[in-house]
Amino acid sequence: MNTIDGRNRLADETSPYLLQHADNPVHWWPWGEAALAEAKRRDMPILLSVGYAACHWCHVMAHESFESDDVAAVMNQLFITIKVDREERPDIDAIYQQALALLGEHGGWPLTMFCTPDGEPFWGGTYFPQPAQYGRPAFVDILRSVANAYREKKDAIEENRAALLKGLRERARSRAADVPPGTVALPLSLFAQVATRLAREVDPVWGGIGQAPKFPNTTVFERLWRSWLAGGKSERALFDAVTVTLDRMCQGGIYDHLGGGFARYATDTEWKIPHFEKMLYDNAQLIDLLVLVWQETKSPLYRARIVETCDWVLREMTAANGAFAATYDADSEGEEGKFYVWRAAAIDATLGVEGGAFFRQVYDVSDDGNWEHGNNILHRNRTPALLSDTDEARLAGLRLQLKAVRDKRVWPGWDDKVLADWNGLMIAALANAATVFDRPAWRAAAVRAFEAVWTTMRGDDGRLFHSWRNDMRKHRGTLDDHVNMARAALVLFETGGYSAYLDAARALVEVLDAHFLDADGGGYFFTAADAADVIVRRKDAHDNAVPAGNGTAVGVLARLWSLTGEPRYRERAESVVAAFAGEVESNFFPLMTLMNSAELLQSMVDIVIVGPPDDAATRALIAAVHDRSLPDKVVRLVAPGAVLPPTHPAAGKGMVGGRPAAYVCRNMACSAPVTDGADLAAMVSAPSQN
Repeated sequence: MNTIDGRNRLADETSPYLLQHADNPVHWWPWGEAALAEAKRRDMPILLSVGYAACHWCHVMAHESFESDDVAAVMNQLFITIKVDREERPDIDAIYQQALALLGEHGGWPLTMFCTPDGEPFWGGTYFPQPAQYGRPAFVDILRSVANAYREKKDAIEENRAALLKGLRERARSRAADVPPGTVALPLSLFAQVATRLAREVDPVWGGIGQAPKFPNTTVFERLWRSWLAGGKSERALFDAVTVTLDRMCQGGIYDHLGGGFARYATDTEWKIPHFEKMLYDNAQLIDLLVLVWQETKSPLYRARIVETCDWVLREMTAANGAFAATYDADSEGEEGKFYVWRAAAIDATLGVEGGAFFRQVYDVSDDGNWEHGNNILHRNRTPALLSDTDEARLAGLRLQLKAVRDKRVWPGWDDKVLADWNGLMIAALANAATVFDRPAWRAAAVRAFEAVWTTMRGDDGRLFHSWRNDMRKHRGTLDDHVNMARAALVLFETGGYSAYLDAARALVEVLDAHFLDADGGGYFFTAADAADVIVRRKDAHDNAVPAGNGTAVGVLARLWSLTGEPRYRERAESVVAAFAGEVESNFFPLMTLMNSAELLQSMVDIVIVGPPDDAATRALIAAVHDRSLPDKVVRLVAPGAVLPPTHPAAGKGMVGGRPAAYVCRNMACSAPVTDGADLAAMVSAPSQN
């Protein structure tokens, strides 16, 4: 057996994913110093398995292998087996995903990595079937082969281990830009070139990057949108790349037309067939992008999807402490997508002959099914244009009827753990959308979630924990936790003016500088300096499914510089950009958040609105600002008599003739006061001179 008492040690964990495996015959350990110590004591290789609760192929591998007594016996005999929830330990997942990439393999989940007793990887893969199928060897054969190699081929194992560890350490070093002192590391002209290149990768018919599978890639489309705005709205290809993609996603099967919210990705070119799991982070980023584009287009489709998705978050994604839960599973009753798909007969039975025929025509429902096994995925991409107001109202009523029936089905698994970084994304998205669309309930939910994270997930030293569930907070927070919550605090401050949120953002940045900063190479490490159970402190600016922490940090620091007038924030932001700017030459695609934030740093528009917060004229000025697509705006709401920092360009300015007034500041110089909302809208919408 692979432990002293030969037992599975996951029962006391809080992660729903780990608890899914608590009854496996595999003698799982959770990741930690105890598991590594046991591997060293017994000089046994480690089998590291990483997944998450909503992962379909994780469930498949669990059913085939981890629930099998025969397979488990081999695992227990040959390895110390460690199970990791990638959402609960993104630091661990990222390291071993990078190791898999260094082996020339595509990453993903489940991740299956074989390591030395010190936790250093030497070989791995993702899903392994049992028995052999899909052109892949059986998992049991893999286990025996790897264990034999570990015993009999020490030199080869050592060569792999050393090469992978060297590669991981090299990737932990940023590549600074080779530019003269005082020169901007990422000039604005570069962003236009990048956008033009990216636009060529967008499917002109169905939107999205490339062919199947298709992911939202929100940071890429924000870059395209920003370049369209910055170029005076003359590059039609950039506009079309963004709007075609959003139109197709909003009407595709990747969107849940009955309950709201987007699935993680589509498995086909046309966005029809989703990978049905629904993640908090995807929906936060899509809300943000849809709001930004709606502010220019005023598309009723985008508005509808924003409203429906925000309402879904409030209705179905609120966890026990008032913050937001992580995911919904792809599977229910052991089948992928079963909760979401429909047979034509079931629709007719619910809606009647006439209503059913109308609904089926719009949502591409057929007797034979538009997916597998006679099932239909609801989508509108065959006829994506909205119908008349009367027909759309009728469809809304029919959807409610179907949702009432669907709600009685067996629901997918809900992972209700609270993650600080993902909550930061959703809090910011909800607070911004609430201001744009005047939805107090959304803002109240954002405030409630922020306070929940701030009070239940913060230690006495001011540092955040990463995860919370069942009144237990676990795992010291990462760069992403602190920087995403800082960004959320700033959005709450800019949309509400309460100084406590500005103070919170400043405090979180102090934590970053104290525990995460690379004082020698620039930028921030993903894990804190006292992280004891990681083999490498990773540092990069690459976006993955979520925006890169270093890229987000640039935006946070830029906004703090604007809001406080303290040059140290700008200097730190510039140093982070410079630390990673050299990577643009080799691969700019994953650096979108860094670029978008660098543009904010250089093109910032400070908008100061002075007036009583509940005054109708003040609200009109606020609405005028938030009605426009202005990704580089920083808004400061100032009560009459309040004092701005002396270094702020609007310091000393106030209301005009007793009326609320706005000041638009660029490059440390401010406009004359504006007291009319229409005049302010025209001023902030004027083309940038950058």
